[in-house]
Amino acid sequence: MTVDPEHVRMAEALLFASKEPLDEAALAERLPEGADIPAILSTIEEHYRHKGVNLTRLAGKWTFLTAPDLSWLLEEERETTRRLSRAALETLAIVAYHQPVTRAEIEEIRGVGLSRGTMDVLFEAGWIRPRGRRRTPGRPVTYGITEDFLIHFGLDDIKDLPGFDEMKAAGLLSTEPSGIFNDLARAEEDALEDEEEEEF
Repeated sequence: MTVDPEHVRMAEALLFASKEPLDEAALAERLPEGADIPAILSTIEEHYRHKGVNLTRLAGKWTFLTAPDLSWLLEEERETTRRLSRAALETLAIVAYHQPVTRAEIEEIRGVGLSRGTMDVLFEAGWIRPRGRRRTPGRPVTYGITEDFLIHFGLDDIKDLPGFDEMKAAGLLSTEPSGIFNDLARAEEDALEDEEEEEF
């Protein structure tokens, strides 16, 4: 089936103009009835594959991003943002790899208490959210990552988080038998196992 060039132009315009990534349903609402959205996206993705911007899928949605090999050109234009504290980074990593996870489980993995401010920073950034309650005594609240987390870190799915080998190659794993990143690596396959909680 041939893709209508006019439909491609319309989708391209919508994707360029949107401040946020768009999913296929949003595009279908704006394009003429019968438009082949997957084929249109595939055509645009192919057209921009070797351009200065690429059509990229993030969290199941589509957006234009600067080509990775040209990102250095924009370094001076980036906004200066506050760096996360070590505690916030560790907490975010634990939530990402262990979700859904309770506050007590986060503290157990880190080996220290978790201040309210650490969680507040991650909530304000929009990177974590409540995921429901455990079906255990006390019904503790569990937490997981958000769509904004995936988009910010350039991930299409939670499964795209780096695994043990990738983190080891990047120098994120210590040679010590314990440590936050080693604990996370060992828990890599447990990230999505809790079927009692809502899925992303």
